[in-house]
Amino acid sequence: MSVRLAKIDDLPLLIRHRRGMLEDMGRYPSEYYNQHDRDYEGWARERLQNGQLVGFVVEDAGRAVASGCLWLKERQPVPGFPGGRVPYLMSVFTERDCRKQGHAAELTKAALAWAQERKYPLVALHASAAGRNTYEKLGFQRTWEMQLRWDGDGQPPVV
Repeated sequence: MSVRLAKIDDLPLLIRHRRGMLEDMGRYPSEYYNQHDRDYEGWARERLQNGQLVGFVVEDAGRAVASGCLWLKERQPVPGFPGGRVPYLMSVFTERDCRKQGHAAELTKAALAWAQERKYPLVALHASAAGRNTYEKLGFQRTWEMQLRWDGDGQPPVV
């Protein structure tokens, strides 16, 4: 097993793996995925090219079996953090027939090493229920975030 940085030629793999992750999470209607693939392709291509997105690919016996990305998100200053970019681990996916073999953990370790080498003070992520144990074993701690989503008309929900 080895982990390498993704190249722009890996974009179809990154898109396919992101879709697999989203499908496994089961949060979105299936009719959304094709449009999402197109939206994500443009978004990810731009950021891979300008360095705001760093992809990682895990290969085992010459096969790409897992992937994920660090998105260098801008974050506001808060006490104890002066502001700046924070690596956000996202879109981690392992091929279904290759799970429970440590691929996601190796990918995460490579991403963490990449961030540490560049002196980033923290790495953030949102873990699915299936992935939470992997991240906790690597030292991640759960934090809380809330959100409010409006319907397509832009009107806030009636409270």
